[in-house]
Amino acid sequence: MPSGTLLGPGRRTRAPVRLPGPAAPRRRRGDGRAAAFFASPSLIGLTLFTLFPIVMSLVIAFFKWPAAGPHEFTGISNFTRLLNDPVFRRALFNTVLFVVLYLPLNLVVSVGLAVWLTPRIRGQRLLRVLFFLPVVTPMVANVIVWRLIYQPDGLIDGTVKAVTGSHAPNFLGERGWAMAAVVAMSVWQGFGYNMLVFSAALDAIPQQLVDAAQIDGAGPWRMFLRIKLPLISPALFFATTMTLITSFQVFTQPFLLTGGGPGTDTETLMMFVYNQGFSVFQFGLASAAAWILFVLILGVTAVQFVGQRRWVNYDV
Repeated sequence: MPSGTLLGPGRRTRAPVRLPGPAAPRRRRGDGRAAAFFASPSLIGLTLFTLFPIVMSLVIAFFKWPAAGPHEFTGISNFTRLLNDPVFRRALFNTVLFVVLYLPLNLVVSVGLAVWLTPRIRGQRLLRVLFFLPVVTPMVANVIVWRLIYQPDGLIDGTVKAVTGSHAPNFLGERGWAMAAVVAMSVWQGFGYNMLVFSAALDAIPQQLVDAAQIDGAGPWRMFLRIKLPLISPALFFATTMTLITSFQVFTQPFLLTGGGPGTDTETLMMFVYNQGFSVFQFGLASAAAWILFVLILGVTAVQFVGQRRWVNYDV
């Protein structure tokens, strides 16, 4: 109602009073240039060391690009050559096999330990630190320890010989055992990170929900499957996605533990890229293999994000 309108005899409305607020900051001349100046070191580093190598690797994938000599454009011949290469196909199979074995084992071990450590047990913090130590321990040191465990007359072989009188298999030199040895070492190396993620998610579950389930007579398994597991599904989705991406890029464990052997039984896609690029210096084939790996990881991750709508619960 406008000011001055009669409401009754001798009564008029009063104009609304506006309280002074903070004035909007005025953009001064040169602010954009100052922001660009301070951001330029990071932008230059991102361009030179990330964006430019990515673009160049895609370009090199379509060339025959030796370390020395002329470069020849070959189109998609690098990709077709890789798909017909038995070594590449074996490396692809080994990578998928590693992911299939490593991912569920990592999640089961990390979830199980997180559930065990969630109650206020004695020494909980110390146990979490001990379980997390392999994650931050240098990979080379871990591999040296595990080679001593796996080698003939090592810890496992000595224990089996003392108990049964016979020798254990040569885990790093026999077909069928080498990949299992790499997976076991990798699970020990990496489960601690996911364990902390699940521990934090379990600690964040509202206690009233747990108390209500206990009043209704839910046992430990039903409590976990019906209450805790749905509530930690966002953490499970995060851990699954990140573990899936990193497991497709496995390199250090088989490279240092078995060298890809015996034969090519533990050679992975990242090892194939390394060998093509830095052993035989065929950068075109190495770049093409790297982009095949990228497309594979991208596709699996996209499936994860589409499928998470059906099983991830973001409501507390």
